[in-house]
Amino acid sequence: MGKLRVLSVFGTRPEAIKMCPLVKELGTRPGIESLCCVTAQHRQMLDAVLEVFRLKPDWDLDIMTPRQTLSGITSKCLLGMDEAIAALKPDLILVHGDTSTTFAGALSAFYHQIPVGHVEAGLRTYDKYSPFPEEMNRVLVSGIADLFFCPTAGNRENLAREGHTGDNIFVTGNTVIDALKTTVREDYCFETDELNRLPYKDKKVLLVTCHRRENYGEPMKNIMLALRQIAEDHPDVELVYPVHLSPVVRESVDQYLRGAPRVHLIDPLPAGEMHNLMARCCLVLTDSGGLQEEAPALGKPVLVLRRETERPEAVAAGTVKLAGVVQDDIVTMAERLITDKSAYQKMAHAVNPYGDGHACRRIADAIEWRFGLREERPADYET
Repeated sequence: MGKLRVLSVFGTRPEAIKMCPLVKELGTRPGIESLCCVTAQHRQMLDAVLEVFRLKPDWDLDIMTPRQTLSGITSKCLLGMDEAIAALKPDLILVHGDTSTTFAGALSAFYHQIPVGHVEAGLRTYDKYSPFPEEMNRVLVSGIADLFFCPTAGNRENLAREGHTGDNIFVTGNTVIDALKTTVREDYCFETDELNRLPYKDKKVLLVTCHRRENYGEPMKNIMLALRQIAEDHPDVELVYPVHLSPVVRESVDQYLRGAPRVHLIDPLPAGEMHNLMARCCLVLTDSGGLQEEAPALGKPVLVLRRETERPEAVAAGTVKLAGVVQDDIVTMAERLITDKSAYQKMAHAVNPYGDGHACRRIADAIEWRFGLREERPADYET
């Protein structure tokens, strides 16, 4: 019998950050041939992550187009995966999280009757329109997947409530913690020189990201106005916002936030730049999912610019708070962390529930066990 051919499929920047360490870990296993297919749902931002991790895909669908739609992404992924699967002949396809690439990759594997492993399985908000379309992507992939790799025990419990139980569900921690171990350094020098000049010791540097589809329109306007007010009201704050390439996001930033004092609007950052900026900042305001896991691992409080989160473990642990999408609420919660040292320290010192940096090893061990390359089932991660 030849090596087990494991094809990891991803297409966005957040997926790449979390999957590149796993692709490389699988490549160290003597019984596994680790293959990688990217859809390039995000082209420029994806390529920057691949460069950081020195990973060259075995197949590139290159699907991205300006102002692409969800239907366009999904259909092009499905058609492109036919060719990739025919050429690479995988025994197992791994997808990650909740993107349109994730759903299309899993569906394509199902059409070809190839087992699917879902990395970062079991996250739920139980609102199919928030996050949109991510919540339903996760639910749909759960109906297809054969192996489930859950970051937390709570994610496993979500799956159990939906009828998914048995030896094919593993609690592994989140692979993003593995990624941080390879990218964050005390002596890091930013390629974006503006970041080297920020007064990290003298002022409070706030890191912002905002790009979710469900925040388009009035919610995003409220968020931008809240950020402007925070900057205008607090001379000791420097706000750094790597602005997503989405035209909708950029138009909102230009209309409501550009020109505010001490606000640094920069292009999206490579993974290494982003992780090291997060390590040096004071506070993170974001509607991203991944940053809710990354920032607590670095001791940074997070205010989530959404109405709910599929990552309640961090809220329960006290590392994350839901700020919502109402201007006054965001400003009030941010101001408390900016001005109240005890409130800040309470969040900064809370325990991160998302892993110990060995999630990729656990996933690779689980795959080996499932396919008869290892005798003992790997132990689950415990917080």
